[in-house]
Amino acid sequence: MNDVALALRQIRYENRAFWRNPPAAFFTFAFPLIFMVIFNVLFGEGASRFFTPAIIVFSVITATYTNLAIAVTIARDDGILKRVRGTPLPTWAYLAGRIGHAIIIGFLLVAIVAAFGALAFDVEVPWEAMPSVLLVLVVGAATFSALGLAIAGFIPNAEAAPAVVNAVILPALFISNVFIPIENAPDWVDTVSKLLPVRHFADAMLTLYTGGSAADFPWTDLGILAAWGLAGVVLAVRTFSWEPRR
Repeated sequence: MNDVALALRQIRYENRAFWRNPPAAFFTFAFPLIFMVIFNVLFGEGASRFFTPAIIVFSVITATYTNLAIAVTIARDDGILKRVRGTPLPTWAYLAGRIGHAIIIGFLLVAIVAAFGALAFDVEVPWEAMPSVLLVLVVGAATFSALGLAIAGFIPNAEAAPAVVNAVILPALFISNVFIPIENAPDWVDTVSKLLPVRHFADAMLTLYTGGSAADFPWTDLGILAAWGLAGVVLAVRTFSWEPRR
């Protein structure tokens, strides 16, 4: 069996393991919808046009960066990564399985959130701009997968993983045009958020989702997002550990 087939097999294994835990799977998909309902109730009529693409971004980040960083850290501390490295399975195929599974879940969440926005809040899906939307989603998913592996290298142990991961991402979500519209924020908050990948992912998705085919493609946002992804790859290579830290 060649390496690509092994990677695909690993993706299938990760998916089976995920669906065999129904409570975890249910809340993975319910959580973004709960946020959508809460935000639309709090911010009132018209908020759905902002929060549908915003929650799509949140869903992709949660499925890739958050879940991947926590899952890999737990696997490292349980000795799974060390054992995997001692098997004939190529290490890149194992990581590709983890990342592939995370991206699949992310795209399922995108479809669910987009459908919920259309059915519950009458937010039109930008079908004419869909190739551009998909490109942004792919780059965003790849970037935050790389950043998830990178942050895993800095997490000391599995117990600390949720705290470290959320301490990094939650503030960014609040100041980066995801949980709260940035338009009324102080100038310094706007400036700081533009240094972060979350802001550029959110801005690119909001531009395409609200502007449709008439929107200018957000090349600058996509370029900065991709640069963060490259930085994540470099950091992951330098900091990733296959053995538990004692």
